Amino acid sequence: MISGNISSIESVQRIVPSLLGWFELCKRDLPWRSDPLPYYVWVSEIMLQQTRVEAVKPYFARFIEALPDTAALASCPEDRLLKLWEGLGYYNRARNMKRAAVIVMEKYGGNLPADTGRLLELPGIGSYTAGAIASIAYGLPAAAVDGNVLRVLSRLCGDSACIDDPGVKRFWEQQLGRMLCSEGPEKVPPSVFNQALMELGALVCVPGGAPRCSECPISSRCSALALGNWDSLPVRKVKKPRRTEDRTVLVIRDATDTVICRRPSKGLLAGLWELPNFDGHLDEKEVVAQCRMIGAEPVRVMPLDSAKHVFTHVEWHMTGWLVLAADLSGLRNMIRAGGQSRYLVISPDKTEKEYPIPSAFVRYTAYLNIRLGQEKYE
Repeated sequence: MISGNISSIESVQRIVPSLLGWFELCKRDLPWRSDPLPYYVWVSEIMLQQTRVEAVKPYFARFIEALPDTAALASCPEDRLLKLWEGLGYYNRARNMKRAAVIVMEKYGGNLPADTGRLLELPGIGSYTAGAIASIAYGLPAAAVDGNVLRVLSRLCGDSACIDDPGVKRFWEQQLGRMLCSEGPEKVPPSVFNQALMELGALVCVPGGAPRCSECPISSRCSALALGNWDSLPVRKVKKPRRTEDRTVLVIRDATDTVICRRPSKGLLAGLWELPNFDGHLDEKEVVAQCRMIGAEPVRVMPLDSAKHVFTHVEWHMTGWLVLAADLSGLRNMIRAGGQSRYLVISPDKTEKEYPIPSAFVRYTAYLNIRLGQEKYE
């Protein structure tokens, strides 16, 4: 599975002094790095999954201001939590954090355990996040192996093993863990080493393009540079093409209010709020029929721009319609009677402040002057 196990870890050991020296000079000034409290490290690492550092910075600052510790997170109502997360995507990350916070309050007195095994028992914390918290917050000799680290290691060692194979990640976690546990005058500081390796992958040995080898502190020992095969490493599995879905989004409003609805509790964007939308690309007559079915009688219907939104495994191709109603009393009555319980008639201002709406709808919330996620603060 891994080519050259012994020589691979020896290659890593040889680059430690150069790597740590580079990190000391070139590391980014990040808010969670300057004050690496366990809670801060945890929040930042969960936010950084599938999300760029620059996008995370303002979210992290607002999140910590609103929910400064584990107790605040554990007691936070879900809609408020998801509103803080709005625009970051992958919303189950936030839900799992709240579930984990409740456990931490009950079992550990509000303090994240300084033990990788116990960290791994918490919802939403996998081996990488557990290693990052243990090493960065507590200085424990735990490896933190993510995609950036695997890319650096595969190029450094010229390793053609597929990094999407869980066994490859486990191999490197074990090898680096042993190295970090070693005692003696050449003992490697876990926090600095892990952050340096991640930083090198983020800034120099970058994904999706040519590595910046002229800026790399370990280029003299890099097999991929020596052999000129960096573009074939790391080896990844071929991704299946995303399926596409056609959707019709309705912006329904009267003089003061609009209509939003709750998504199902399971599946894509589970439990979030959204603009009413339906399968397929509906024509004007079909839009009018759908509006009447939910209790919103149209006075005027106008087509809106099309839009596209890409999720991990599916791509939405959306058409939109602006539906003006004389009033929304019919829908309000149906909601009160329990016939349309997932719908809500509400002012756009209140929606923007209190109800989390996925960024997939940003093209259409603009017609209501509702700003989503980071857009609200820019």
